[in-house]
Amino acid sequence: MKNIERTRNFCIIAHIDHGKSTLADRLLDITEAVPERERMDQILDTMDLERERGITIKAQAVRVLYNRDDGEYNLNLIDTPGHVDFAYEVSRAIAACEGALLIVDASQGIQAQTLANLYLAMEHDLEIIPVLNKIDLPVADVATVTEELVELLGVEEEEIIKISAKTGENVTGVLDAIVDRVPAPQTEHDETRALIFDSHYDPYRGVVSLARLFDGELKKGDSVRAMGSEEHFELLEVGCYSPKPTALPVLATGEVGYVIAGLKDIEALRVGDTVTRVQEPASEPLPGYAKALPTVFSGLYPTEGDDFERLREALSKLQLNDASLFFEPENSRMGFGFRCGFLGLLHMEIIQERLEREFDLDLIASSPSVKYEVVVEGEVVEVTNPSELPEIFDEIREPIVRATVICPKEYVGAVMGLCHERRGTSVGMEYISTRRVQLTYDLPLAEIITDFFDAMKSRTKGYASYDYELQGYEPSDLVKVEVLVSGDTVDALSIIVHRDKAYHRGRALVEKLKELIPRQQFEVPVQATMGRRVIARETVRAYRKDVTAKCYGGDITRKRKLLEQQKKGKRRMKQVGNVEIPQEAFLAALRI
Repeated sequence: MKNIERTRNFCIIAHIDHGKSTLADRLLDITEAVPERERMDQILDTMDLERERGITIKAQAVRVLYNRDDGEYNLNLIDTPGHVDFAYEVSRAIAACEGALLIVDASQGIQAQTLANLYLAMEHDLEIIPVLNKIDLPVADVATVTEELVELLGVEEEEIIKISAKTGENVTGVLDAIVDRVPAPQTEHDETRALIFDSHYDPYRGVVSLARLFDGELKKGDSVRAMGSEEHFELLEVGCYSPKPTALPVLATGEVGYVIAGLKDIEALRVGDTVTRVQEPASEPLPGYAKALPTVFSGLYPTEGDDFERLREALSKLQLNDASLFFEPENSRMGFGFRCGFLGLLHMEIIQERLEREFDLDLIASSPSVKYEVVVEGEVVEVTNPSELPEIFDEIREPIVRATVICPKEYVGAVMGLCHERRGTSVGMEYISTRRVQLTYDLPLAEIITDFFDAMKSRTKGYASYDYELQGYEPSDLVKVEVLVSGDTVDALSIIVHRDKAYHRGRALVEKLKELIPRQQFEVPVQATMGRRVIARETVRAYRKDVTAKCYGGDITRKRKLLEQQKKGKRRMKQVGNVEIPQEAFLAALRI
C-alpha cells in the first residue's frame, strides 16, 4: 500500500469569477503536470461551452505530484463551479476531500456564493485555507477584504495567503499550505469501499466513474459490486487524471481516480453509489449524497418528431454526467417530449445547449415553471406543469426561498425595492464590513427564476451577488392563465401567476402572439383566460378578397349580397380551419 501520509485531497471553492480555474492552471504549471507545449488557459474546463462562457460547469479532478525538501506529495485537486445552479457539483466534490481552498477576489470581497460554499465545507468538517486572489489589480482592496476574512473565519491575518493566480505570485505558498494544513486521509476499515462522486459516458469505453477510495484498494481485474444497484462487474482499468487519463496498477486508500468496467447500462453505476470488492465485501455503504431536488421545470421537445428516442437517449447519458438532472416523458400541443427538472435557469440553459451541441438535436423549451403543492379534498398533489392544475382545489402553495444578497451600502434601497416588487419579505440585514451589507429575504421561487438576477445586476451596476436555498411551501393567491387560439387551449403557453399580475401577463402574451401568428383566410381570436373569464383578447385579421370589385354602380344590395356570401364562406372555413402556431411564437412567449 502507498504511503497514505503523503496524500492530500482538496477542492477549490469560491464565488463565480474569483479565479478558481486560473489558480488550478498555476498549480498545474508549478507542479509541471502539463508539458510546456500543451499549456493553455482553463485547462481543466474541457467543454467548449465552459471556455466560451468563461465559467466552470463540471467539477474536474486531477492528480499532481509536488516535490519539496521533505519529499514528494500526491495532491488530488478538484476544481468546482461557482454558480449557485451548480452547488450540487460542489457538494459532491466536498464529500471527497479533507480540505478546501476558499478563494476570495481582493477587488470584490466576500460574495454570496463564497458564504454558501464555505458553510457547505464547514458542514463536512473540511480544513479551510483562505486565499486572497487578484492582489495585483489596481482596484484591489487587500486590507479591507483581509479584515472581512479574519472576521468571517476567525483566523489570524498571517493564515490568509495573498496571491495573484494570473501572475503566479506566491502560488507556491498555497501548495505548501495544502501539504502543511490539510490532514492526510484516514482509514478505519480493512474492506474496500469507494464512493462514486462523478461519472460520464464514453462511446468507446462505456461508463467512466470518478471514485474516492475511503478504505482498501482497487486494481484492474478485481470483481466488484455496486452496493446501491447490486450490479456485479469486473474492472477493466483504474487510473487517475494528471490531467490526461493515466492508467495505474492500483488505486489505494485515500486516493482519487477513475474506474472503468466497460458498462453500457447507464443505470448500473450511479453517482453516490459505493463500490466494494466481491471477495471482501463491505458491511455497509458510505453515506453517499442527498438527492438533488429540482427547482425549475421546463418541457424539452424535439423540432422533428422522429428525434424523440434520440432525445431520450441523450438525456439518459447527460443524467449520468449531471446527477441533478431529472426528466420524464410528456405529451402536449408541441408534440412528444420530456418534462425536465433543473436546479436553476442557467442549469436549464446549459443542459439545452449541451443536448444541441453534443447530441446534434434541435430543441424547443417550454416556459420555465416551479413545483406547486395543491390541496384537493384534503390530499396534497404536486403540480409542475400548469396544464395539470385542477379547476377546483382547496389551496395552492408555492415554493419559498431564503435569498441572501450582498451589495455595497449605497445600493441597499434599490435591492429592497426589487425584492418588494417580487413579493419578498425581509428577514434581516447586517453589515459585513463598513462598505458592504448582507440582506436576507424570503422570496417566491417563481418570482426569481426568470429575470431577477438581471434586474438586480442592472439596479446595482453589477456590484450585487445573491445565493438562495429552498425554505418550504407557503399558501398563496395563485391563478392559472390559459391562452386560447381560435377557441382551442394551447397547453404549452399556460402559466401559473399571482392574481395581481395575471392581467398584465395575459395582455403581454396575447399581444405578442397577435404579431407572430400568421394571418389565415379567417379571423383568429387570441384570448387569455383566468378561470372562465377572458381577461385579454386580440384578433389576427383575416386575408380578404375584394368580392365587390366587379360591381360598378348599381344598387347597394348587390354589394351586400356578395359580402354576406363571403361572410358565410369565412365562417364555414373557420369551423374546419386549423391554426398552426409557429415555433417563434412559443419562444417569444417564453421571453415575456
